[in-house]
Amino acid sequence: MERARTIVLVMSLAAAAASCGGGGSPTTPTPPAGGGGSGTTNATVTITITGQGGTLAFSPNPASVNPGQLVVFKNADIVTHHVVLDDGTVQTADIAPGATSAAVAMGTSGSKTYHCMIHPGMVGGFNGAEAEPPSNCNQAYCAGGGG
Repeated sequence: MERARTIVLVMSLAAAAASCGGGGSPTTPTPPAGGGGSGTTNATVTITITGQGGTLAFSPNPASVNPGQLVVFKNADIVTHHVVLDDGTVQTADIAPGATSAAVAMGTSGSKTYHCMIHPGMVGGFNGAEAEPPSNCNQAYCAGGGG
């Protein structure tokens, strides 16, 4: 009887460990329930990191985002990226190749720009804002710098 309990316990622990996974590639989050009212949408906006330089590094660019709407960045590149709003109000953790960032809520529908902290030549914007890579950018991921 004791041996059967031990086997069941080991099998349960193995199943629990397997279900925890940890591949570093979370799925796109589900938007919060409860509606946004005022005609706003709660659908999550996905911005893909393409790995090309400058303003081509993110798609769509610029992206349209409503106040409080969730945004995720999906890394389709082969290197890690880390996105931050230029005003410093929001940033992601490092996003490994093939992974998707945790959802971040945009606090306003205003025009904002952002960039990759690791590759400052990678720039993007929200709601019509268009960012330009730094003029002195001469590294990979700058406009025309290759990738």
